[in-house]
Amino acid sequence: MKQKIKNLIFHAAHKAYEHGDLTSPELPEIIVEEPKISSHGDFSTNIAMVAAAVQKMSPANIASAIIKHLIDDEKILEKTEVAGPGFINFFIHPLSWHPVLLEIHNQDDRYGAIDIGKGEKIQVEFVSSNPTGPLHVGHGRGAVVGDSVANILKFCGYDVQKEYYINDSGRQIYTLGKSVFIRYKELQGEKIHFPEDCYQGDYIRDYAIEINDSKGKTLLEKDEESAISYCARFAATRIVEQIREDLNSFGVEFDCWYSEQSLFDSGKVDAVIEDFRKKKFIYEKDGALWFKTTNYGDEKDRVVVRNNGQKTYFASDIAYHQDKFDRGFERLIDVWGADHHGYVSRVAGSIEASGRRRDQFHVILVHLVNLLRGGTPIAMSTRAGEFVTLNAVIKEVGRDATRFIFLTRSYESPLDFDLELAKQKTNDNPVFYVQYVHARISSIIRKGKERGIDEIRWKEGAIALLREPEEINLIKTMTRYPEVLKASAEFMEPHRLTFYLMNLASLFHAYYNKHRVLTEEPLLSLGRLYLVLAVQKVIRNGLTLLGVSAPERM
Repeated sequence: MKQKIKNLIFHAAHKAYEHGDLTSPELPEIIVEEPKISSHGDFSTNIAMVAAAVQKMSPANIASAIIKHLIDDEKILEKTEVAGPGFINFFIHPLSWHPVLLEIHNQDDRYGAIDIGKGEKIQVEFVSSNPTGPLHVGHGRGAVVGDSVANILKFCGYDVQKEYYINDSGRQIYTLGKSVFIRYKELQGEKIHFPEDCYQGDYIRDYAIEINDSKGKTLLEKDEESAISYCARFAATRIVEQIREDLNSFGVEFDCWYSEQSLFDSGKVDAVIEDFRKKKFIYEKDGALWFKTTNYGDEKDRVVVRNNGQKTYFASDIAYHQDKFDRGFERLIDVWGADHHGYVSRVAGSIEASGRRRDQFHVILVHLVNLLRGGTPIAMSTRAGEFVTLNAVIKEVGRDATRFIFLTRSYESPLDFDLELAKQKTNDNPVFYVQYVHARISSIIRKGKERGIDEIRWKEGAIALLREPEEINLIKTMTRYPEVLKASAEFMEPHRLTFYLMNLASLFHAYYNKHRVLTEEPLLSLGRLYLVLAVQKVIRNGLTLLGVSAPERM
């Protein structure tokens, strides 16, 4: 409808110029928006004001000239008016909204799909938690953000691959192995003080018990470094398996699981360091190798190889992101925790140094989750092993509630997640509020069949009876769905879709509370069934992209 209004304005302005009512055929970009106040019409434009400098006329006269030459062949307009300093307000005839319903029904589960991606190959890398312990609720928020962003981008025409980067190399993996080995030695009867910098959780002891049961005393016969290495590989493998299971139960599946260690084994880390040394992006100082990240906006240069010869995480990250582009991806989206914000500029700098554009790399920074129970915060510490796992939350409140509530705020803000609220079957629970619309409409349709309405279809006479303000408002809101998806894809903000679904659900509940869908008039009942079935389809489509189910009964 916005595009139709833009077309009317464009042709009217050119007609006005041909008749001498405007002084120039040139027009700035036509912006059409929905006024915040309903009395200002369905749509409004400020084109008369922004065109005043070009036309060398008053905005009021420009607006009058455009209105004078509007040719509304489709009869979509009920009236137009000039308001304030030169706004043009457009009031759409109620019947003009009805064809949107036909579009929704015809497109069905593809309604809202806009091919803005044109097949561009994008990789979305998310979660990528170090395999040093179970996933906690913070990882869960990053998981649902990354998964939903990928779903929306794919729906909007991008060629998307989801990837998990397994940080199975480096200091943290060594610490994991050391933690398990110390617990193993305790099981062998040694009295050892457990270091504070090791992982404290019960799962460490569980892995030690497994190793003790299968290996007995044999690890004590190895040198300590070999024993720690064995424990690290054993525990990391188990943890990755558990992470896979937890994510699958969360509805998150990856196209690729990529090992950090494979970058070292294949020589890719050494190769990229050597390449950047030749190009003078990496230099030697104090026995270490440094990347010139200050050339790319970082506050200081960063070490890639320490003076003891040990490579940093940054070194493997440089190679990893180079490898992503080598695999043919045109754009990279990484989902990180907000505590990694200082890391963005150095990785972006390495990408720019490799000859790619900086805008081919985008980082989504996901803020913390504050877990509550009945309004009371739950204290958590990952290193001390005092945290609530993602799996425990899913088991307690369900996958749908967990995913949806994680998206009820922008990922740029901290989120309060109340376990008790998430379990409630009331309108205070946002996922219940939205899902209940889908289930209620299913119930209405079943009752309609009991009354003999087996086929819900477009019938001109029935649709023409949809004139109530609440009905028109529902249809208008459904026309915005493609725009919401487009914005969600362009800005990579899935919470826009969550907000939209909650708003649509609110409008439906208000409509249902005021008007009966199944009435004593068969024609009106058919029209209203056609309307609410369209609402159901949009709700289902949106929930699907968020990875949330659309139940038939609740």
